[in-house]
Amino acid sequence: MPADAGALAALGPEAAWIHASWDGPAGLAASGHGWAAVCRGRILAVACTYFRGSAYEEVACFMVSGRRWEHLAHACLTGLCADIDARGRTAMLSCSRNDRPGRLLAWTAGFRLRREYVTYATGRPTVMLHKAGARLVP
Repeated sequence: MPADAGALAALGPEAAWIHASWDGPAGLAASGHGWAAVCRGRILAVACTYFRGSAYEEVACFMVSGRRWEHLAHACLTGLCADIDARGRTAMLSCSRNDRPGRLLAWTAGFRLRREYVTYATGRPTVMLHKAGARLVP
């Protein structure tokens, strides 16, 4: 909902990547392609479509630190995947080979490893570039 843009922005710069493909918090909030766990007006976890194609939707999750045990990201991801399925598309999730929490989240949400791949990048240097990752599809 558009009213959620402020709560998305309040996640701060460390979470700005989650709404970057929607041109910011307002774009994601208005898109209808995200699920969030909210407590007292504060987002604790969010899952959203990051890139949309004609058959697939790449999804992403963000969770504030210290709340993993509550399984909020799992709930958001599960709801989002149900929406994606209802749209007749397939949800996909990419994560680094070394991202054990991300891979466990994907597994418990029903994603299964399809293939591992190597990522190459050009242009501006990045702070962290994962050499290998996994494409997970439910």
